[in-house]
Amino acid sequence: MGCAQRHADRGGCRGGCGELSRNVRIRPYRAGDLEAVTALWHTCGLVVPYNDPKQDIAFCRESAHGEVFVGEDKQGRVIATAMAGHDGHRGWLYYVAVAPRLRKDGLGRLIVHHAEAWLKGLGVRKVQLLVRPTNLAAATFYERLGYERSPVAVLQRWLTPPKA
Repeated sequence: MGCAQRHADRGGCRGGCGELSRNVRIRPYRAGDLEAVTALWHTCGLVVPYNDPKQDIAFCRESAHGEVFVGEDKQGRVIATAMAGHDGHRGWLYYVAVAPRLRKDGLGRLIVHHAEAWLKGLGVRKVQLLVRPTNLAAATFYERLGYERSPVAVLQRWLTPPKA
């Protein structure tokens, strides 16, 4: 199935990822992906000291409400990721990453649309994500995909304090 067919409910991919989709395979995470995925996340600056990416992957995979998607090139190299999950009402995206050398070619759009399609297939009606205020490039990227800023404040409380 081509990209335009997968995204038909959105009027096509809007990002020209048709050619890209022939060169990239998006699939669910496999156990052997751990090192390549976490290396990509480190390269992309997505890892913070208080979130262990290995624990985040394990937690997602053990849940019945999440999936990690991996984009790989023709040589089988991990070049993109997106983690998707839901709470029964809203979907969430995490760890959306594209190898820096491959940015601006539609790969980010492709993996986000894949994760959105997965969520939609589960009956999830909307998707949300968090972007750090310092990450203007990411905010701009998501706005180009149709995401809007939400007039909400995010409040948090650690149930298990982060490791120092």
